[in-house]
Amino acid sequence: MKHSVIALAFALGAGLVASAADADDKIIIMVGGMEKQIYLPAKLTEQLGNFKEQGLDVELQSEPSGVNSENEMLAGAVQGVVGFYDHTIDLQAKGKILEAVVIFDRVPGEALVVSEHSGIKTLADLKGKRIGVTGLGSSTNFLASFLVTKGGGDSTQYTPLAVGAGNTLIAAMQQNRIDAGVTTEPTVSRLQKMGVAHVLVDMRTAAGTRGALGGTYPAACLYMKTDFVNSHKDAVQRTVNAFARTLQYLQSHTPAQVADQMPEDYYVGDKPLYLSALSASMNMFNPTGTMPADGPPTVLKVLAAFEKDLDPSKIDLKKTYTDEFVHAAMMMHK
Repeated sequence: MKHSVIALAFALGAGLVASAADADDKIIIMVGGMEKQIYLPAKLTEQLGNFKEQGLDVELQSEPSGVNSENEMLAGAVQGVVGFYDHTIDLQAKGKILEAVVIFDRVPGEALVVSEHSGIKTLADLKGKRIGVTGLGSSTNFLASFLVTKGGGDSTQYTPLAVGAGNTLIAAMQQNRIDAGVTTEPTVSRLQKMGVAHVLVDMRTAAGTRGALGGTYPAACLYMKTDFVNSHKDAVQRTVNAFARTLQYLQSHTPAQVADQMPEDYYVGDKPLYLSALSASMNMFNPTGTMPADGPPTVLKVLAAFEKDLDPSKIDLKKTYTDEFVHAAMMMHK
């Protein structure tokens, strides 16, 4: 397994910015697929120099599946994850208390794509099918299970296959190993351009998300163990400051300007397609970084629809996120 590492070195002493080697505190954060446009704020923050502005020495690497990143954090190997908010609820049901400290996206940015040869026309047709997800227990797995349930089945009536994203998911569909997949941009646009698949359920927009999931579904975020957040508030604040500045940048610059900041290999050989996909998805980025009030209840309802062991009455949603750091960051950037 490749470890996605963000090494954050924090300044110590008045006006002193420490190097990574000299810092007393380091945070390791895993990103569940940095090349995905839903997680674009992570790499963009580095590209813009916002980590350095906060006295942070940052190294970014990528982990293909968010669930693998989550497992590394639970094992104590990393202190944070750039992944989906829904894991904070899922893990609380399993006795683990984590919280999102900044929300990147207001929608999942995902789509259920179906192979042109699958015969799938409605959600009811998903029963008995093979659906590609990034990893078992991942947020794409959660969404697939919910959509099967919404179509009249349950989470046992389809086969989730861990095929990652990007080239690996595309290959799985081309080789007929999967009938459908839950994936993000630019993979969705690449599949459509190749004539391999089409979108059945679109969760890349607010309207599409409400139609599919019944409400606002906050997704990509930075989440950490609550005990770590409480004991490292200065470090967390600096990290959120950097991300908050990036979220403001996304509101004040064009898709073309944003795309130009990203590494060339993120375009996967087709910058016009990458830019087109990004242009259609810019509205997903959260301008404030705060949690939308109606988001957590929607996410809980979605998870409870297929997770039979999850008792909604035992979940304290207020413990799954905090806006404390984002509010402070936004005041600083005014």
